[in-house]
Amino acid sequence: MFGSNMYGFKEIDVAGLNSLLSEKKGVALVDVRGENEVIYGVIEGAQHLPLHLLPIKADELDKDTHTIFYCRSGARSAQACAFMAARGHGNVYNLRGGIMAWTQSGLSLAKVA
Repeated sequence: MFGSNMYGFKEIDVAGLNSLLSEKKGVALVDVRGENEVIYGVIEGAQHLPLHLLPIKADELDKDTHTIFYCRSGARSAQACAFMAARGHGNVYNLRGGIMAWTQSGLSLAKVA
């Protein structure tokens, strides 16, 4: 479910994220993909915040909330996690495998509003 790494953030797998979301616990889900990628759908409840805007929007994210970042495969969201961890956010998680792992697990996407 959870794993840590040397960059100061944790990873979460699809099953772990799905479990957290179904429990309706205080979790922020942040999609860091680009505009041309989110048109295909997002994980329901996700906030879209492209990676390139994270440095100017980082202060809008609550340090006390468990924040899960995801992208297409997990690489850009790992960068987002490392950036936020360096800014003192201790509750950041990277979705291992990104949205590709989510859909490969048979889970659905929501349309962007």
